Amino acid sequence: MPSSPPAVPALYSTPRLTTLIASLIVALAAGTNYVTYAPQLGSRLRITHTQLNMVGLAGNVGVSVSGPIWGQIVDYRGPRILLACGFMLLLGGYSGIRHLYDEGIPDGAASLSTFGLYTLVLFSFMTGAGSNCGVTSTVNSTAKTFPDRMRASTTGLVISGFGLSAFLFSTISHHFYAGNTSSFLFLLSVGTALPMIIGFFLVRPIPLLPSKERLHADIEDPREAAISSELAHDDSIYTRLLGAVESLDGLPDVYGKRLWKSGDFWLLFSILSILSGTGLMYINNVGSMSQALYGYNNSHYDEAKASQWQSTQVSTISLMNFTGRIFIGLVSDLGKNRFGMPRSYSLVLVSSFCFVSQVATASIDDIRHLSIASSLLGLAHGSVFSLFPTVCLEWFGMPHFSENWGYLSLSPMAAGNFFSLVFGRNLDMHGASMTRCGQGLECYVATIYLTIGATFLSMLLSLWAGSRDRRKMRGVVGHGHGIPYWARGVGVSGRQRLVGEDSQEV
Repeated sequence: MPSSPPAVPALYSTPRLTTLIASLIVALAAGTNYVTYAPQLGSRLRITHTQLNMVGLAGNVGVSVSGPIWGQIVDYRGPRILLACGFMLLLGGYSGIRHLYDEGIPDGAASLSTFGLYTLVLFSFMTGAGSNCGVTSTVNSTAKTFPDRMRASTTGLVISGFGLSAFLFSTISHHFYAGNTSSFLFLLSVGTALPMIIGFFLVRPIPLLPSKERLHADIEDPREAAISSELAHDDSIYTRLLGAVESLDGLPDVYGKRLWKSGDFWLLFSILSILSGTGLMYINNVGSMSQALYGYNNSHYDEAKASQWQSTQVSTISLMNFTGRIFIGLVSDLGKNRFGMPRSYSLVLVSSFCFVSQVATASIDDIRHLSIASSLLGLAHGSVFSLFPTVCLEWFGMPHFSENWGYLSLSPMAAGNFFSLVFGRNLDMHGASMTRCGQGLECYVATIYLTIGATFLSMLLSLWAGSRDRRKMRGVVGHGHGIPYWARGVGVSGRQRLVGEDSQEV
């Protein structure tokens, strides 16, 4: 008589909730690339807006370039290595930026030296790579800890912490370190590194099924035993089979060369590049935008008041970023669980948010109304980075999820770098000093026209993605094509029963 399968923690058990809460804490420390201290840094070190955008872009590049590396590590080795790396990179990166800020430039020098600029770029890159350690480890662990019907909501909750991070640190800075950029950078170095240590001990994926040895022992049918024997000798097949049993949805397992040859991958890559690039451009430059609008026709420019407007935009973006990440997770889960809609349908909604945010930005010439554009942009940007990981999982599968998402995360480098550099060049062309441009909306509106066109294109591409998904769904329902043989016929009757391709459900 077969022994009973080992106990697996319940859905709302302490181990699963511990992973979820600890992941949220880590994510709260991992979103500080959105914190705006660039104008103060530029003024202190006397660097141009184009150079300042290079520093900001280095952080974004650190996030993107490290994605595939961190993804492979966490898929095969778990989250601990990443969390340890995140601790070192964040502590070293922000401490280095603070050191350069405190040192300033030598007496008599016109601006920061070339070596100093490249060092600043390196430290910014480190903060981006360290932040991505926290995000990748927590999203991977959360996705593996909760079933498909809750996956978008739970990962969305964790990623929402990433969006709320800037608001948290900006609020602390406003109340305790107002006007003291050096102390704020010290807060960032310590406040982002220590939560990684908490995550090192508490963040881990909680399995949804028993181990393969107990699963093998619990199988009686000869046909099932054949599959079980194969599983005992092939971990990759076992992983794929567990993925199918876990959710009963026949997720594919696309990775490596197949991923790069996939039209679906390049479609998602293009949409994500445009949307994330637009958001990163806005976030990196909202401080300069607020200063340009505040200083336009203002003969009594107050640096402290300008900083308050800047902080208001950061807080607004962060709060709405947080809201967007939770909102789109709930919407996509509801659409799939209640109405059978694939999560890719929500891409159109997210693209529309981005488009409307840019139209609003191009029409606002008063600093008192800039928060409207910042709210829309924050909502859109948060929705983007909550939805796309779950669409990636749905299209390409769980076994190589973080690796695949890492490759998709390279996409912001394309449009993000281009839009941000164009923005900085426009400011410099309009006679912007190293602190601000005095021509208001005219300083940057040409770049916003560019992003309006780009986000409209993303809406069209999103419609195409949803249409492709609809056709694939009809093919699966009608003929069963696209469902791997190891996922067909999986039923639940007291315990999981596994059958072959041509067998009937037991």
